[in-house]
Amino acid sequence: MRVAVVGGGISGLVAAYRLRAALGPELELILLERRDRLGGTLRTVALAGEPVDVGAEAFIGRRPEIPSLLDELGLSDQLVHPAGRRPLIWSGGTTHPLPERTLMGIPSGPDTVEGLVDEATLARIAEEPTLPLRWELGTDASVAELVAERFGAQVVARSVDPLLGGVYAGRAESIGVRAALPALAAALDAGAPNLTAAISRALPPPSTGPVFGGLRDGYGVLLEALRHAAAPKVEIDTPVTGLVRTAGGWQVDPIGAVDAVVLATPAPVTAALLRDIAPGAAAAAGGIELSSSAVVALGLPADTALPDNSGILVATGESLRAKAFTLSSRKWPHLADRELALVRASFGRFGDDTPLSWPDEELIAAAVADLSTVTGLSLRPETALVQRWRGGLPQYAPGHTERIAALAAEVETLPRLAVAGAYLHGVGVPACAASGTAAAQRLLSR
Repeated sequence: MRVAVVGGGISGLVAAYRLRAALGPELELILLERRDRLGGTLRTVALAGEPVDVGAEAFIGRRPEIPSLLDELGLSDQLVHPAGRRPLIWSGGTTHPLPERTLMGIPSGPDTVEGLVDEATLARIAEEPTLPLRWELGTDASVAELVAERFGAQVVARSVDPLLGGVYAGRAESIGVRAALPALAAALDAGAPNLTAAISRALPPPSTGPVFGGLRDGYGVLLEALRHAAAPKVEIDTPVTGLVRTAGGWQVDPIGAVDAVVLATPAPVTAALLRDIAPGAAAAAGGIELSSSAVVALGLPADTALPDNSGILVATGESLRAKAFTLSSRKWPHLADRELALVRASFGRFGDDTPLSWPDEELIAAAVADLSTVTGLSLRPETALVQRWRGGLPQYAPGHTERIAALAAEVETLPRLAVAGAYLHGVGVPACAASGTAAAQRLLSR
């Protein structure tokens, strides 16, 4: 059997690994990647001779996919967890503790955001349970639309936007409730009388386990292990320019006939490849917009007096150019003993990718200046590097779940073809890995 996996990010690599594990050495497996490297939006680089992730650097701890993969691949010793320090929010020209007992920054009561928003907003949150709620079963809205109407614009800008910006590189106005916060949508569908009650129902139960996990030597270790275990023929710098259904399978340009295909490609690429084969699925994928961002990794003197926090998120409307800082040497114990103090600065949100056009020197200077502002320190990095992510994150806009359901229904009619990727059921690394596994299982079941 000859199978093509199109897209060499984590979704495609997991699909390839699962197919190899199931079908063995007789499988002719070809992995095509349009970029000059594998990994997609995961990348580990050397900074001062030590590995640093300049894409995603953590995964949700309660999901099992990444620990399970590490265990399967003999990499369990790579699993690390944060030190447990809390982030700060920069709002109104000063830092505030990140509110607790929120759902992606949406408060469960006025005391949750006291000090972060003004008294009028606190009174509005307190009054919210007394106001009638307009929510129809099965409908969707942007997170901003729902939260601003019930709790006020300050909650969106100062509490919700900073958190959504970290996950989607977007804002609450570009993200839909149903796809991004399914537990909240379920509570509203079940008849929660107000947003406060819905948040209380949707909050996950308290847990003593770690919220996040990471890899000691970076995601590059996992990517290489998956590539080695899958043992595909790798074709980098090779965009797929055509996909045609044949009597016995598929014609994939430029590699020819294959028995089956996994499209682990970004939504616009998937849309282009499916346009003549499955126009409804192509239209659904083509309607998903992407956000661009950039990461600046800074190596500071080891004795730099960084705040004793895991990071600093920036509220919407602030004069800073960066949207967030990860104080990596504070967040991760395994990084604390390095010769340099590590900080990651993030730039770019949906609808504003201007920072990506700045030269590296300008981005680094902006990162240093903004970090100096929020810490009150005079900072001079010893080394720095820039990673740009153009179109790196899909936006889960209102109606996303219906769009993906329509796409999946049409793909289901196509024999020996499966799709995977961050635009389907979650942008996090575990969700992408799960999509790769699901794609492989679809092909194997046929």
